Amino acid sequence: MANLYVVATPIGNLEDLSFRALRILKEVDFILCEDTRVTKKLLDHYQIKTPTISYHQHSDNLKVDRIISLLRAGKNLALVSDAGTPGLSDPGGKLISILRHELKGELEIFSLPGASALLGAVAVSGVGFDRFLFLGFPPHKKGRQTFLKEILNSSYPVVVYESKHRIVKFLQELLILDSKEELEISLVREITKLHETFYQGRIEEILKKILSDPNNLKGEFVVLIRQNK
Repeated sequence: MANLYVVATPIGNLEDLSFRALRILKEVDFILCEDTRVTKKLLDHYQIKTPTISYHQHSDNLKVDRIISLLRAGKNLALVSDAGTPGLSDPGGKLISILRHELKGELEIFSLPGASALLGAVAVSGVGFDRFLFLGFPPHKKGRQTFLKEILNSSYPVVVYESKHRIVKFLQELLILDSKEELEISLVREITKLHETFYQGRIEEILKKILSDPNNLKGEFVVLIRQNK
């Protein structure tokens, strides 16, 4: 029976890789990567020579068939994303579902936990996030207003991911909907990286801070939204 290892990799600081993950990445036959060029930087850093195979959101059925064939041939594979834990807001979740269906009884899947922007941001945000609703990335167009209203109507704090290209638009939209100023925002930028930054306060205050310096708009963001009634 073949093994698939779902391996969390660093989200910035290359030291955030567990000893177990390092061993598995060396021992498996192939590593499935969201982007082989990104993963190569990590593998080169640790002198890992394991061959890689790309698997991303645009991979076709032929790529999935190849992965299934390798597993049926007894090859052990590791699945990584560009950063963080696979299966969370990346294509890995879809692949895992396919493999569980197609290889039922023929495959063991193991989780190697580690770096996660979601849990890292929650951990530094203080009280109130022992229960929360994670919604991933906001949709760009279709369903966006419904998404925003879900945040406002949630009984729990909400956590979302957002990119540098859309963070200002997202906060501005929240500001318009938050007419009673009931929302408090925690914003974590570039977590574990050199320019890691944490902001907390009202939406308008956060917008002023990140717009005060163009460098504040670089990187990836975790947005934590809490009702402050």
